[in-house]
Order: sequence, then structure tokens, then C-alpha cells
Amino acid sequence: MSYTGPEFEPSRPHRPRRSYLTVALAALVPGALIGWLVYEAVGSPDDDGSDRAASISATAAPSDPALSGTDAPGTDDDKKPATDSPTPTPASSAPVAAGPLKGRVVVIDPGHNPGNFQHTTDINRKVHIGTNWKECDTTGTSTNNGYLEARFTLDVAHRLRDLLEKQGATVKLTQDADRPFGPCIDERAQIGNKAKADAVVSIHADGAGAGNRGFHVILPGSVNSGGADTRPIVASSRDLGERIAGNFVRATGSAPSNYVGNGTGLVTRTDLGGLNLSTVPKVFIECGNMRDSKDAALLTSGDWRQRAAQGMSEGIVSFLRG
Repeated sequence: MSYTGPEFEPSRPHRPRRSYLTVALAALVPGALIGWLVYEAVGSPDDDGSDRAASISATAAPSDPALSGTDAPGTDDDKKPATDSPTPTPASSAPVAAGPLKGRVVVIDPGHNPGNFQHTTDINRKVHIGTNWKECDTTGTSTNNGYLEARFTLDVAHRLRDLLEKQGATVKLTQDADRPFGPCIDERAQIGNKAKADAVVSIHADGAGAGNRGFHVILPGSVNSGGADTRPIVASSRDLGERIAGNFVRATGSAPSNYVGNGTGLVTRTDLGGLNLSTVPKVFIECGNMRDSKDAALLTSGDWRQRAAQGMSEGIVSFLRG
């Protein structure tokens, strides 16, 4: 998700010293230092980042957005196009195993929708997020070669769902390209709330400038305004986010963001409707930067996306088992 759009405001890039990044991550996310050392062995982030890019405009949308873009060789994306009519409830699953998460409900929120490009009027409609009004949704971003964030998020969501089901969890998706657009950011929050989810993870990829690399997990800040009151979920959401961040490092070898989060891989926000309106533990994860060629090579790799899903799954399992 690009930082320019209804869900995000630009922030000043920050490039911490390598030693500070390592110490901060180890302090905040126990065990993540192991993954950082793995990352050091395979490469380090660029430090020559440029200004951050806006999300791709709707006017540049391809005629068939769900199928646009090409994968790197060897990838195995789902290429499922959006259908013409929405379903009244999100896709859900029954547990396929009597594992440690039996009886637990996890909602996965794949950011954006491949059909958003064709419904710009609808996604530009304003909805209230407790503190103010924002557009229903955005188109999301893409790699320079046209691989859509909306396709990335769905692919990772499917992989994550499979892993969690094997642990016995009941998994619900907020959308599965089974509706023309959306859902809007307020409805995404409501889906998790109505499901009484034990954890909600919103999956995204960033659209920052080249040279900005790495992942970060976005945590809800304390908000108590209008219809938003995040105070009951701030602590539990931080616990969820820290566990996901630590396991994401170990599973993927990716470093925390070198442009936000001060090297911790954790960012607190109070301007996101999907977090402000949540009444259950919820975090966003920006898995990498689609506009950086090195991160894009990871994001377009089916093998890396599987490891990303594995890291998220392990973090969720750790959170739910305490």
C-alpha cells in the first residue's frame, strides 16, 4: 500500500545506523536477532532511497486488473479475476485439523481488491473512521513491472489461510476477489469485529521510493473519538504485532524497514480506519516495498511469499497460544 492515499499520510524517511537497528529489533522482538543475522548473511538494504512514490493512479489501470502484471519466473500466483456481484459475507473456512488453534477465529484482510481500478467512483466515496472521513479504499500500488499489490495480498492470504487451517483455526477473509470492489475500510474492520476474531492481520505491500526496503508492522495507537475506541486493543495488538515481526524476520530473512519504524519494524498509527474501528486485536503488515527492485524480486517470488505467510502464521500461533 502506498503511503499516499486515503489510509496513509507521508512520513519522513528515517535511516538508522545498522547497530541501532539490530539492538532495537532484538529489544522489542525477542528472538528476531536470529533472523537478522540470517539477513546479514544474504545481503543488506540499500541506503540510497529517493522520495516516496504515490500509489498508481486509477487512470493508469489495465482493462483486466486482476490479471495484469507478470510474475517473476517460477512464481505461481492465483490469477482469479473479480466477479460481477458481491457476496454478502466474507469467505470463510472450517478447521481442517484439530490443532492448537481449534476454536480460534482468525480474520485475514487482503489489502485492496483487484477490481478497485474499475470502480474509482465507489472507492472514492467517503466513510467515517471515528476520527474523520476518508475514502472507502484505494487501488493499492504495484511493482514497476505491473505486479499488483492486490494480487500479492490475495496470494499471501491464501497461503496464510492454509497454514492456519492446518493448526485448527477457523479462518475468514474480508475479500477474495469475490466482489467488484472493496470492502471499504470501515467494513473491513466490521468483518473482524462481527466474527469476534481472536486476531486480525491486514496484508499489504508498500509503494515507497527506490532504496527504501524492508517490512514493517503497523500497530494501532490509542484513539478515543467518535465511533473509535482502540484503548482496549492497544496492548494486545502490540503483542500480536511484535510476535509477527519477530517470526517474519526469521522466516523470510528480510530486514525491518530502513525508512520508517526506527529500525524496529514496528510503527504506531492513529490515522488508519481499519485499526481505529477495530474492537479486536489487529495489525497491518507492509511486507516490503514494491517500488524497490530488490524488494520487488522478493515479493514476486512464490517461494518468498510462502515464507512470508509462514512467518505471519508462526507469529499468530505464538500470540494465540500465549
